[in-house]
Amino acid sequence: MSNTIGKLFTFTSFGESHGKGIGGIVDGCPPGIEIDETFIQNELNRRRPGQSAISTPRKEGDKVEFLSGIFDGKSTGTPIAFVIWNENQHSSDYDHLKEVYRPSHADFTYQQKYGIRDHRGGGRSSARETASRVVAGAIAKLALKNYGIDITAFTSQVGHIAMSQNFETADLSLIESNVVRCPQPEVAEKMIEYIKELKKEGDSIGGIISCVIKGVPVGLGEPIFDKLQARLAQAMLSINATHGFDYGRGFEGVSLKGSEMNDSFVKDGDKVSTKTNNSGGVQGGISNGQDIYFRVLFKPVATISKKQDTLDIHTNEVELEARGRHDPCVLPRAVPIVEAMAALTLIDLYLTKN
Repeated sequence: MSNTIGKLFTFTSFGESHGKGIGGIVDGCPPGIEIDETFIQNELNRRRPGQSAISTPRKEGDKVEFLSGIFDGKSTGTPIAFVIWNENQHSSDYDHLKEVYRPSHADFTYQQKYGIRDHRGGGRSSARETASRVVAGAIAKLALKNYGIDITAFTSQVGHIAMSQNFETADLSLIESNVVRCPQPEVAEKMIEYIKELKKEGDSIGGIISCVIKGVPVGLGEPIFDKLQARLAQAMLSINATHGFDYGRGFEGVSLKGSEMNDSFVKDGDKVSTKTNNSGGVQGGISNGQDIYFRVLFKPVATISKKQDTLDIHTNEVELEARGRHDPCVLPRAVPIVEAMAALTLIDLYLTKN
């Protein structure tokens, strides 16, 4: 099983949804970085379950405890180890899943590949694991802050309800003003009501998270196989429930001509810039100094309380009505996860360049 990401700035994740705890080890963090534990905890709080009526009711304090690699509030350059203790497991809620494969979940594939699986909340396949990513990503954000790089993600679409603004026209200061983390308030209200309706029905819904990265210098990305957009895509698609990634104009670009899609170069003071940014800040797999922006598509949560036809481990046909505590839509809590994975990617490529 692959549990480590990064080459110079690496993050290794451990733990299960219903085990004693989850955590990670960050190795390669430059020494002397101010480790603001309040900031890190606030980032973790953004992902924490039980935040609102549209998230899972599981109540976890999600208090991070650092074990090594920090002295006098700064990184020492040695591995930073941390743990988040699980406090609110209801493992018995999942007893009915011991011998049943949930549709579109990791149950079947984990069982076939490893010959064993943890049915309690999904074990390692649970999105609970992503709490560790947020802590590691927060450390990466603190390092990137020293280099003037800022990362902001937000919910731009839930089901058929989409923002009419993009990151250039929306007021991104409004992202945290609502529980769905959409910076267009009137659209956010529609998203929230739609999620509530589906929750009552025992169903779920997916959507899109958009992300913009500002302050990225020219030169991040390592062609041929470590292109910036390829590393970002790998990081994003490693997040639970992701089903798609595009950057710049993305799939919209297929309807444009080359003359419409190309970003012409212009002189901007002493710097070279581009008139447009259809490339999303990446050309030839390398950052060109413009804002990097991308989108991540999330599918509906697989575990729902609506009745579904499936098979048990003996290949008998059964009807499943899943119990337990699950999000009807992962997007609000996935926003900080997208930011975290982007930060881990950017800091690793920044250190590689320098």
